[in-house]
Amino acid sequence: MAKRKRSFTTFNLSFLDIMSCGFGAVILVFLIIDHSIVKQSQELNRDLLSEVDLLDEDITEGEAGLVKLRNALSAVDQQMVDAQGQATRVTEAIDEYQALIVALGESVSTSPDIERLKSQIQSLEEEVKRLRESAEATSGSSAREFTGDGNRQYLTGLNLGGRHIVILLDVSSSMLADRLVNIIRLRNMAPEVQRSAEKWSRALNTVDWLTAQLPVGSNYQIITFNTAAEVALPNTAGKWLEVANQPELESATRALRQLLPSGGTSLENAFIALGRLSPAPDNIFLITDGLPTQGTSAPRGSTVTGRQRIDFYQQALRRLPRNVPVNIILAPMEGDPMAASAFWQLAQATRGSFMSPSRDWP
Repeated sequence: MAKRKRSFTTFNLSFLDIMSCGFGAVILVFLIIDHSIVKQSQELNRDLLSEVDLLDEDITEGEAGLVKLRNALSAVDQQMVDAQGQATRVTEAIDEYQALIVALGESVSTSPDIERLKSQIQSLEEEVKRLRESAEATSGSSAREFTGDGNRQYLTGLNLGGRHIVILLDVSSSMLADRLVNIIRLRNMAPEVQRSAEKWSRALNTVDWLTAQLPVGSNYQIITFNTAAEVALPNTAGKWLEVANQPELESATRALRQLLPSGGTSLENAFIALGRLSPAPDNIFLITDGLPTQGTSAPRGSTVTGRQRIDFYQQALRRLPRNVPVNIILAPMEGDPMAASAFWQLAQATRGSFMSPSRDWP
């Protein structure tokens, strides 16, 4: 019996131990879950509080903006009231002036001075009409007629005025074409093919257009230049020709069409030729395609660098008459990127103009 009691007691103690351990585990799990819930609650509360703070800031900014809008609306309302008041005053002033004009008209309508003025105005209008009809009958003030292809009116900005006008035409071999390979090819062709080259034809048409716009009462001279400078009409070097002498002007332009572009380009010799004219020119038109390739004489080497061309150009400018507008018409050539910039600066410095026309101009 004693053995059975001990066994029962031992069994009871083991069961209690097990129950104690199980209850402790349950409490531990509960504590862990409770801690996790508390941590999540704290994080959630922190996020919600942050969003609340942001919303409060937005509300504060919105209220400030609303105040500004109300102030702006008040200012606009005030401006509208002021504008309406000014409009009313202007309308009243207009009515007063109109009434005053009517009153003045009634008081002086019978004056003999008014009738005399009306008669003078009528006679002047008749004289203007007569002059316009006479001008139309004489085909305007152009020295000669020139009609280009198409039906376009170009705005060039060229100043065609002056009493003594010079046209400088580049007749170097580069005036045959825009690309070096085509220049070499055309130089070996027949003279008729060279004279009909597109680029050269455009240059000659440009001279025709310019001479057609010259003022009838002015004088002119056409100078061609490559390595040397020559006048278009023989035996007229150093002389001014009259634009009004149309047969002579036609002869000069026909002589240009007999030329063949050849040789290098000496802009310095062209400017030296200007100094032989007396009186000095007051307007210059330069038709060219690039910077010079030599000075007064041929260079030593067979090739010319871009730096050398700039030097030849700067050297030529020293020969240019002072205070004379230079108007440049440039047909750009391959391999001469500095030409446009240099000639544009020359036009700006002399108060002339610069243009690089399209292929169908003039």
